[in-house]
Amino acid sequence: MLSSLFGAGRASAGVPIFPLNTVLFPGGMLPLKIFEVRYIDMARECLREGKRFGVCLIREGGEVGTPAVPFEVGCLARIVDCDVEELGVLKVRIEGTERFRLLSTDVNKQGLILGDTQRLAAEAKVTDAQGLSECADFLRKVIPAIGPDRFGVPLRYDDASWVGFRLAEILPLRNDVRQKLLEVTDAVLRLGILHRFLREQKLI
Repeated sequence: MLSSLFGAGRASAGVPIFPLNTVLFPGGMLPLKIFEVRYIDMARECLREGKRFGVCLIREGGEVGTPAVPFEVGCLARIVDCDVEELGVLKVRIEGTERFRLLSTDVNKQGLILGDTQRLAAEAKVTDAQGLSECADFLRKVIPAIGPDRFGVPLRYDDASWVGFRLAEILPLRNDVRQKLLEVTDAVLRLGILHRFLREQKLI
């Protein structure tokens, strides 16, 4: 059974939130094409001041227009690189860093969601979890086919947390399932769920 166990962490106020129809995991890489003024301004400020923003899966609403209602647990992101190929369009590649829980939100005049957040404690490295070897071997086979540039380095095949996050983002799962896996704070539990899925699907 999936569970959400929130560890204590430092709080941050006024974190810009980018609601998306996808789930970003710590260590995950995600390309974005930004064209709305509120998010272009947000990205430029983050680049200029070295700030991060939060990515949350959309609970209600859409990516464009009226601010969407985000899920409470998301992932902070830093901009790795950016490019302006078209007028009014900013292409960026972001990397997930650490998870957070939204405590409250407000919307500014531009329609940008600002959140008061509580950081979730980072998971301890686990190298001897059941199924880790099989899951890591599966990733070693599929990552070259997907493209190494889609994954941050180093590739930590001996870390149950890293392997679980990478499986959660590449396997054919519904977004609500990905969200629950993001919220799980037990790396062994998450890996066990995904290991069972791989076996049921005869992928390992």
